[in-house]
Amino acid sequence: MKTLYVRIVLTFIVVTAVSSVAGLLFTNSYYKNNLLSQNEQRTMKTALAVKELYEHTSGIDLPNYLTKMATLGYQFYLVNDRHEARAFGSPFKQGVLSSAQYDLVMDGEFYQGMNDDNDGLAVFAFFVNSLRNTAGVPIETPEGRAALFVRPDLQQQIGEVRFIMAAFIGGSFVSSLLLIVVLSRYIVNPVKKLTKATGQIANGDYEVQLDSERKDEIGELARRFASMAASIRRSEESRQQFVANVSHEFQTPLTSIQGLATAAADPSVSREESVGYMRIIASETVRLSSLSQQLLTLAFLDQAKQLEYAPFRLDEQLRQIIIMLEWQWSEKQLELELDLPETMISGDAQLLYQVWTNLITNSIKFSKAMGTLSIAIKPASEQIDIVIRDTGEGIPEADLPYLFERFYKADQSRAASGSGLGLSIAHKIVTLHDGNIAVQSQYGQGAVFTVKLPAPRL
Repeated sequence: MKTLYVRIVLTFIVVTAVSSVAGLLFTNSYYKNNLLSQNEQRTMKTALAVKELYEHTSGIDLPNYLTKMATLGYQFYLVNDRHEARAFGSPFKQGVLSSAQYDLVMDGEFYQGMNDDNDGLAVFAFFVNSLRNTAGVPIETPEGRAALFVRPDLQQQIGEVRFIMAAFIGGSFVSSLLLIVVLSRYIVNPVKKLTKATGQIANGDYEVQLDSERKDEIGELARRFASMAASIRRSEESRQQFVANVSHEFQTPLTSIQGLATAAADPSVSREESVGYMRIIASETVRLSSLSQQLLTLAFLDQAKQLEYAPFRLDEQLRQIIIMLEWQWSEKQLELELDLPETMISGDAQLLYQVWTNLITNSIKFSKAMGTLSIAIKPASEQIDIVIRDTGEGIPEADLPYLFERFYKADQSRAASGSGLGLSIAHKIVTLHDGNIAVQSQYGQGAVFTVKLPAPRL
């Protein structure tokens, strides 16, 4: 398996190679289209200048003359009419011309081979030290007409520059490669730390330490990863707490049922006592059934992505619940204050029915005898408020922030009468309807629950 570190280094090498080839092709194209003809003309101009200077100056020894001219950075090749050749300056390393080509030059034609000796890239052909890569002109000598071939002696003219450029390019590539090898670790190390942190989280260790101070994508990734780890830790803690709460809620009635069943089976217990035990057992089983149903509802709501929306009369639904719970509020002789104007709403009627039932039942349960229960609908253009107010003992201020958490009970003395899931379910349902639920209370002065739901679009 190739590591990220190896991939980065290989990517750099590939990018460098591709860039070099692309740069070479571009340079070759530019040279061929713009500089090649200039070099041809410059070399031919030099050949003609050497020829004219010799032919217009009497008493000059041609071999000595060409030897001196070669010191100025040129290579010469002289061929007489007997095809006897002599080189002046640096020797040509390769390439020969045919006798016919020599004869053509001596017959008065110019030879231009710089454009012909480029079987490969033109930019490289310029540096080929070949007789074919020259400019040829006829020249008059005391022995008769001869052919003179000229090309720049690049080794003499720019030899040091070529070496410097080669050293510069080679040194740059090698140093860049070394730097990328070193700096790649700077890029890869944070990723390695993230990989290690992933393993920690997989093993249940959520206390990961990452460098989140970097002001780049790696730093942003580290910050998001740390945030994710914290979120997973909170979820895991909530899960463990949830399991513990569920176990406790089930264990308490099960223990009670076990003890009562044992007592009821005791032959020494009277029939009346046994019947009483059985009634309590029946009550506890009802409680367990209710708890199971609430847990199933929570599981459904946690997985719900889309509710079954339908328009319905909210005021009629609330009146139906009030009638259903009449025996409860009548038993406490509560005075009802209802403000329920005709109101259409869009939502999951069955789920919202659970919300109102839970809130109204709680208000009745914790209201003082002969108190007041107020239920009002306050429709507006953008939202609909449902306000449920009671005159019970209220809720301590310290408990308000946790009231909608699962299994939370503001009054632990009420543990036998509830599971602590009702308000959590109500909150979840309202949230799924894009609404919110809030509570206001001062201990000893009752509580006000306000549910805000979006108004239906007409």
